Amino acid sequence: MSEALFQQDAYQKTCTASVLKVNERGGIVLDRTIFYATGGGQPGDTGVMTLPDGRDIAITTTVYGDDRAQIVHVPAEGSTLPQPGDEVSLNLDWERRYKLMRVHTALHLMCALVPFPVTGGQIGEDGGRLDFDIENPDAIDKDELTERLQALVAAGHPVSQLWITDAELDANPGLVRTMSVQPPRGSGRVRLVAIGEDGSVDLQPCGGTHVSSTAEIGGIAITKVEKKGRNNRRFRLALLD
Repeated sequence: MSEALFQQDAYQKTCTASVLKVNERGGIVLDRTIFYATGGGQPGDTGVMTLPDGRDIAITTTVYGDDRAQIVHVPAEGSTLPQPGDEVSLNLDWERRYKLMRVHTALHLMCALVPFPVTGGQIGEDGGRLDFDIENPDAIDKDELTERLQALVAAGHPVSQLWITDAELDANPGLVRTMSVQPPRGSGRVRLVAIGEDGSVDLQPCGGTHVSSTAEIGGIAITKVEKKGRNNRRFRLALLD
């Protein structure tokens, strides 16, 4: 298995690791990594891998292997590949990752303010979106929602994580906000992201990376609300700085 260092410390920008294998498509699997693998609407991390001889190769994305136990680093086409057992170092594209962290945390705040099931979502460097199954879509005003989001950001609520068992999650199904995607089970525990003391602002299962305080999100706004079905509405959020 690949140890997911990003779940322990989302602010770690470099690490060393051992190559476990290079798969048939040229993807590089390490024993541990700071690179987030694509999932939950958040794109995989990019950056640089330095080989034992000092050569750098660009990592264009990061994904999970077929069994989700291993994390695969996808090198740029034509790169020199390491060998199993090699010790390599990773350097994260931190500027890109930090923007994704800000957006992802902002979308959790939106979940806290729009109390309806989530039908889809996507995270980008400059903003993101969430789709909600809303019984009365006209009841939510985007300008008012922006003001409420900005207030939560300005309050500087702490963002932390905690772990519960699969059984505890099953006993609290209301923690899961997404209709189409369920948190991965099987390892015996599930990671929750808590915003506010003890999750007083928002608490839900999530494997993504987040800032440590809502104040780090900075300026945000709801820029557009789109109709995607009778009750389905898409809210687009943008970073303003």
